Amino acid sequence: MDKIFLSALSVECIVGIWEWERRVKQTVIIDIEMAADIRKAASSDRIEDTIDYKRVSKRLLSFVGDSQFHLVETLTERIAQLIVTEFGVSWVKVRLNKQGAIRGARDVGIQIERRAEDFVTAPQQTLV
Repeated sequence: MDKIFLSALSVECIVGIWEWERRVKQTVIIDIEMAADIRKAASSDRIEDTIDYKRVSKRLLSFVGDSQFHLVETLTERIAQLIVTEFGVSWVKVRLNKQGAIRGARDVGIQIERRAEDFVTAPQQTLV
Protein backbone atom coordinates (compact mmCIF):
# COMPACT_ATOMS: atom_id res chain seq x y z
CA MET A 1 0.00 0.00 0.00
CA ASP A 2 1.28 3.44 -0.91
CA LYS A 3 0.83 6.16 1.68
CA ILE A 4 0.80 9.91 1.53
CA PHE A 5 1.63 11.53 4.84
CA LEU A 6 1.36 14.92 6.48
CA SER A 7 3.38 15.35 9.66
CA ALA A 8 3.23 17.85 12.51
CA LEU A 9 0.41 20.05 11.21
CA SER A 10 -0.02 22.60 13.99
CA VAL A 11 -3.49 24.05 14.57
CA GLU A 12 -4.99 26.16 17.35
CA CYS A 13 -8.48 25.18 18.41
CA ILE A 14 -10.91 24.95 21.29
CA VAL A 15 -10.69 21.45 22.75
CA GLY A 16 -11.10 20.33 26.33
CA ILE A 17 -13.51 19.67 29.14
CA TRP A 18 -12.40 22.31 31.63
CA GLU A 19 -14.00 25.75 31.66
CA TRP A 20 -10.70 27.52 30.93
CA GLU A 21 -10.13 25.22 27.92
CA ARG A 22 -13.43 26.40 26.45
CA ARG A 23 -12.13 30.01 26.42
CA VAL A 24 -8.54 29.62 25.23
CA LYS A 25 -7.35 28.11 21.97
CA GLN A 26 -4.79 25.37 22.42
CA THR A 27 -2.35 23.96 19.92
CA VAL A 28 -2.85 20.44 18.63
CA ILE A 29 -0.35 18.67 16.40
CA ILE A 30 -1.78 16.37 13.73
CA ASP A 31 -0.04 13.58 11.83
CA ILE A 32 -1.89 11.93 8.96
CA GLU A 33 -1.20 8.89 6.79
CA MET A 34 -3.52 8.25 3.86
CA ALA A 35 -3.70 5.17 1.63
CA ALA A 36 -3.14 6.06 -1.98
CA ASP A 37 -2.24 4.25 -5.16
CA ILE A 38 0.30 6.70 -6.53
CA ARG A 39 1.15 4.76 -9.70
CA LYS A 40 -1.13 6.84 -11.96
CA ALA A 41 0.25 10.11 -10.59
CA ALA A 42 3.81 8.83 -10.86
CA SER A 43 3.19 8.02 -14.51
CA SER A 44 1.24 11.17 -15.46
CA ASP A 45 3.08 13.64 -13.21
CA ARG A 46 -0.28 15.37 -12.60
CA ILE A 47 -1.62 16.52 -9.22
CA GLU A 48 -5.14 15.57 -10.32
CA ASP A 49 -4.10 11.92 -10.23
CA THR A 50 -3.20 11.84 -6.55
CA ILE A 51 -4.29 13.16 -3.16
CA ASP A 52 -3.42 16.83 -3.06
CA TYR A 53 -1.89 17.11 0.42
CA LYS A 54 -1.99 20.91 0.21
CA ARG A 55 -5.80 20.76 -0.18
CA VAL A 56 -5.99 18.26 2.69
CA SER A 57 -3.85 20.52 4.87
CA LYS A 58 -5.90 23.65 4.13
CA ARG A 59 -9.15 21.81 4.81
CA LEU A 60 -7.85 20.48 8.12
CA LEU A 61 -6.56 23.90 9.19
CA SER A 62 -10.00 25.36 8.52
CA PHE A 63 -12.02 22.52 10.07
CA VAL A 64 -9.93 22.05 13.20
CA GLY A 65 -9.36 25.78 13.70
CA ASP A 66 -13.12 26.40 13.69
CA SER A 67 -14.02 23.36 15.80
CA GLN A 68 -15.00 23.28 19.46
CA PHE A 69 -14.95 19.73 20.80
CA HIS A 70 -14.74 18.59 24.39
CA LEU A 71 -12.73 15.44 23.70
CA VAL A 72 -9.67 14.89 21.53
CA GLU A 73 -11.25 11.52 20.74
CA THR A 74 -14.16 13.27 19.02
CA LEU A 75 -11.91 15.70 17.16
CA THR A 76 -9.68 12.86 15.94
CA GLU A 77 -12.66 10.81 14.75
CA ARG A 78 -14.09 13.80 12.85
CA ILE A 79 -10.72 14.44 11.18
CA ALA A 80 -10.62 10.82 9.99
CA GLN A 81 -14.20 11.06 8.73
CA LEU A 82 -13.47 14.28 6.87
CA ILE A 83 -10.42 12.83 5.11
CA VAL A 84 -12.16 9.61 4.12
CA THR A 85 -15.41 11.18 2.94
CA GLU A 86 -14.15 14.39 1.33
CA PHE A 87 -10.96 13.11 -0.26
CA GLY A 88 -12.06 9.58 -1.15
CA VAL A 89 -9.35 7.93 0.92
CA SER A 90 -9.85 4.21 1.58
CA TRP A 91 -7.73 4.15 4.78
CA VAL A 92 -6.38 6.83 7.10
CA LYS A 93 -4.30 6.95 10.25
CA VAL A 94 -4.71 10.09 12.36
CA ARG A 95 -2.51 10.94 15.33
CA LEU A 96 -3.54 13.99 17.35
CA ASN A 97 -1.19 15.34 19.98
CA LYS A 98 -2.33 17.83 22.61
CA GLN A 99 1.08 18.83 23.92
CA GLY A 100 1.21 20.05 27.47
CA ALA A 101 -2.15 18.57 28.47
CA ILE A 102 -0.55 16.56 31.28
CA ARG A 103 2.04 18.10 33.55
CA GLY A 104 5.31 16.25 33.25
CA ALA A 105 4.44 14.65 29.90
CA ARG A 106 5.61 16.12 26.63
CA ASP A 107 2.92 14.46 24.52
CA VAL A 108 -0.56 13.13 25.07
CA GLY A 109 -3.17 12.30 22.50
CA ILE A 110 -5.00 9.84 20.32
CA GLN A 111 -4.10 7.67 17.35
CA ILE A 112 -6.77 5.97 15.26
CA GLU A 113 -7.03 4.12 11.97
CA ARG A 114 -10.21 4.15 9.91
CA ARG A 115 -11.35 2.69 6.61
CA ALA A 116 -13.96 4.01 4.20
CA GLU A 117 -16.40 1.29 5.27
CA ASP A 118 -16.29 2.63 8.83
CA PHE A 119 -18.28 5.64 7.67
CA VAL A 120 -20.76 3.93 5.33
CA THR A 121 -23.21 2.73 7.98
CA ALA A 122 -22.26 5.19 10.73
CA PRO A 123 -24.53 8.21 11.13
CA GLN A 124 -23.02 11.07 9.17
CA GLN A 125 -21.92 13.98 11.30
CA THR A 126 -22.10 17.44 9.81
CA LEU A 127 -18.59 18.66 9.09
CA VAL A 128 -18.15 22.42 9.07
